[in-house]
Amino acid sequence: MKKKVFASLLIGAMAAAALSGCSSSGNKAETSEPAKTEAVSEGATETEPAKAGEENTGNLVDGKYTIGIGQFAVHGSLDNCREGFIQGLAEEGFVEGENLTILYENANADGGTSSQIITNFISKKADLICGIATPIAQSAYSAARKTGTPVIYTAVTDPVMAELANADGSPVGEVTGTSDKLPVTEQLQMIREVLPDAKKIGIMYSTSEVNSIDEYKAAAPEYGFEIVESGVSSAADVPLAADQLVQKVDCINNLTDNTVVSSLQVVLDAANKKEIPVFGSEVEQVKVGCLASEGLDYVALGRQTGQMAAKVLKGEAKASEMNFEVIKGASFYGNTKVAENLGITLPESLTANAAEMFDEITQ
Repeated sequence: MKKKVFASLLIGAMAAAALSGCSSSGNKAETSEPAKTEAVSEGATETEPAKAGEENTGNLVDGKYTIGIGQFAVHGSLDNCREGFIQGLAEEGFVEGENLTILYENANADGGTSSQIITNFISKKADLICGIATPIAQSAYSAARKTGTPVIYTAVTDPVMAELANADGSPVGEVTGTSDKLPVTEQLQMIREVLPDAKKIGIMYSTSEVNSIDEYKAAAPEYGFEIVESGVSSAADVPLAADQLVQKVDCINNLTDNTVVSSLQVVLDAANKKEIPVFGSEVEQVKVGCLASEGLDYVALGRQTGQMAAKVLKGEAKASEMNFEVIKGASFYGNTKVAENLGITLPESLTANAAEMFDEITQ
């Protein structure tokens, strides 16, 4: 009798266990299905950003972003690029302090520091890196391509020569951006209008940076000019090079070369002693003492770059899918105070349509 009771109890326990197991399995199926449905629902609105985040660094899917902005040197045009870049991002919905954290560092025109800055951004898992000016853009891509982090550059004169783009403008990897290629012919035409009797234009440039010197040399004869070039390897070379250059030329044309621009006041001082004009390549150089420029708007260039970066962050396009862009159009900027000091009258044909005229020299 005891054996039969025990057997009955054992059979009952096994049945209860079987029922419990079925119930547990059923609950799992019921709870897992809603979770699966919820994931699909989220993916329906976040598919592309999530994909971009997985391919890059991983912060995109939660709606918060971290980007690193590395600037090669301290000067007005690059500062304007950075300002415009942040504006462009904000216009596309990426606002610092809300859904965007910006890591910003300046290399002070030092290549080694540029590399350290980029390494720091990568270690902090930036979703995107912006390189402002050619040297730091090159450092950014060199380091970031190992991690897949997209790089957006700006103020790179020739992305092809800098090996950031192919000859057809397509990216060499997850890297794209904007070029500040100078309007060479417009600048030469402007100089000819201001200085009808000038023959020799001096151009100082850094031998370690990609620049427009060859284009100027090729185009100058059409406007009756000869280009006298002076290459420098560092800012320490600028004072002597400037003193020597002003002895040989009728004027100096300044490029967007970072090493030279960082020492622009040295060039201006040497030129002023000889009473020869210095022409700039953008508005900030005219503000601080260059006579005039058919120059670029670097805030606008930065905004254009920020809009490109926003496409990457939104998952609308990869950096590797966008050809680099060149800002279109140049504007005349003049400084009447500099003209007065040099005894030069800026032609009305230029000043009448000027984007901006300045009547003082800012420091």
